[in-house]
Amino acid sequence: MTVKPVPTLTLNNGVTLPALGFGVFQTPPDETIAAVEVALRTGYRHIDTAAAYGNEREVGEAIRRSGIDRAEIFVETKVWISDYGYDATLHAFDKSAGKLGLDRLDMLILHQPLPTRFDLTQGAYRALETLLADGKVRSIGVSNFMPDHLDRLTASANVVPAVNQIEMHPYFRQPGVLAADAVHGILTQAWSPIGGITFSRDGRNSSTLDDPTIRAIGEKHGKSAAQVMLRWHLQQGRSAIPKSVTPQRISENLAVTDFTLTDSELAAIDALDTGIRGGPEPASLTLEKFGIAIPEA
Repeated sequence: MTVKPVPTLTLNNGVTLPALGFGVFQTPPDETIAAVEVALRTGYRHIDTAAAYGNEREVGEAIRRSGIDRAEIFVETKVWISDYGYDATLHAFDKSAGKLGLDRLDMLILHQPLPTRFDLTQGAYRALETLLADGKVRSIGVSNFMPDHLDRLTASANVVPAVNQIEMHPYFRQPGVLAADAVHGILTQAWSPIGGITFSRDGRNSSTLDDPTIRAIGEKHGKSAAQVMLRWHLQQGRSAIPKSVTPQRISENLAVTDFTLTDSELAAIDALDTGIRGGPEPASLTLEKFGIAIPEA
């Protein structure tokens, strides 16, 4: 399937990235190589992984097997909280770069805030700033940072994060975080952009993929519910990281550049927000509860 190139977005440091990335969260290592190879063959040029996913090595192998010029692929990964602190985070880069088989990363971000040890969070971010200054990464950012975390971090930082990757889909819009990102000049990047987690709405489990409003909009445009949601992200200026291991869905998720949602359709999708988070509450992150050892390269 041939699709038009996805639009690019320009970060606050001038670096550009494809607005749609391919995610590998919860993709088993033994399925990651094939999935990323399909994604790259389909046309994705932005791959998002993380040290805590346990599949950086396979992402790197898929990139090498693709034969695509390294300069054409935007590679993003994340430092886990167990590796926070200035020196530990510098070493976390070495571990991730080693597994990916890359000398330079396009984006390196902090995977979560660590509210109970924000000094370690700040030390980790200082390490990202050092890696940026040394040319080992092209851009730096954060993930799952709430407005107060952003305020505390930017108060002591020299470089404003380029992105904040957050849970973001029609059932959980996080308008407060969107507003805070905008104030700081940070690009919002959506994980779970099509609401891959099931939610309890009106006393029953439901999925954004089955939402009647989204499905009706899709029928009008001849598109799937997933395509409608990804188009919603793009038209509102966000980066989105869909994931799948199914070739048909991988292709479908990229085919969102040939239709346009109306203002009323965008507003109807906005109105579906339930305020219910599917992922972990960022304020609950502690080393005692969520700390895991990240293996060496």
